[in-house]
Amino acid sequence: LTGTVTDYSWRNPHVYMALEVERPDGTVATQEVEAGASSVLLPLGVTADSLEIGERVAIRGNPSRAGAGHIVLGRELTKADGTVLPLNIASRSARAPSTAEATSIAGTWFSPLTSFRAFSAREWQLTAKAQAARERYDGTTQSAHAQCIPVTAPMVMVYPVVITVEVNPDTVVFNVDWMTTRRVVYLDGRAHPENGERTLNGHSIGHWEGDTLVVDTTLFAAHREGLAFGIPSGAGKHVVERFSLNADRRHLDYAATFEDPENLAAPVSFTAPWEYRPELAPTGLACDLDVAQRFLSYE
Repeated sequence: LTGTVTDYSWRNPHVYMALEVERPDGTVATQEVEAGASSVLLPLGVTADSLEIGERVAIRGNPSRAGAGHIVLGRELTKADGTVLPLNIASRSARAPSTAEATSIAGTWFSPLTSFRAFSAREWQLTAKAQAARERYDGTTQSAHAQCIPVTAPMVMVYPVVITVEVNPDTVVFNVDWMTTRRVVYLDGRAHPENGERTLNGHSIGHWEGDTLVVDTTLFAAHREGLAFGIPSGAGKHVVERFSLNADRRHLDYAATFEDPENLAAPVSFTAPWEYRPELAPTGLACDLDVAQRFLSYE
């Protein structure tokens, strides 16, 4: 598509834009384009100021199955000066790799798409209940994201967004730039409370093994996609995570083991590296429910 930008909405969990385009028959029409979330696009090099109304651009994308004139899923955008902007979670980043080195797990990190893809449920041993739930799952009508409910640990920890880690004497705080997820890990020696309140992100306690942070999290609230897309989690969900600065000081080694007897027939373990990216800053944008459900109007 080639046209003039008439709208550019920098939002979560989707960015939308509109182009004025000329059809083959010579008529002029407005073409709407859906792109990835601002939290996902920002680490790839797109910002709220990347486009201006009135700019002439070309967009490569996937057309709607409903036919011409319906919304297009954007893949990449090329500006008049040749600048290429990624519009999709799988698009090539426009940012140069960072060469900065960290001194601890504290700082600003980014989980690349390769790490997100490493979190795959294909080999998991699911219970009959979880398998049935996955088979019934309709990502259009049942997506937790469409209700502005974020996924939880460990899945949220490998989302390709900015993650800031604050290390304090008695706590470590993880701020994940996905629907403003915030996790507090208590290091003061407390135990998990008996019959404690169940929350979206659970209750986390931790300790140091040398320079490695070990986090134990329980008391998760039940979640329709608490293990992975289409796979729910129950009251028995339990996650143990390890955070270690890699020897190259440019990566953080993230490892997690999780269990949920109601939905997993066996515990699952995986590892995924994060990149040290001190030049990045989170969008801080909460999920906009109208934007989250906007795609439903195109069904």
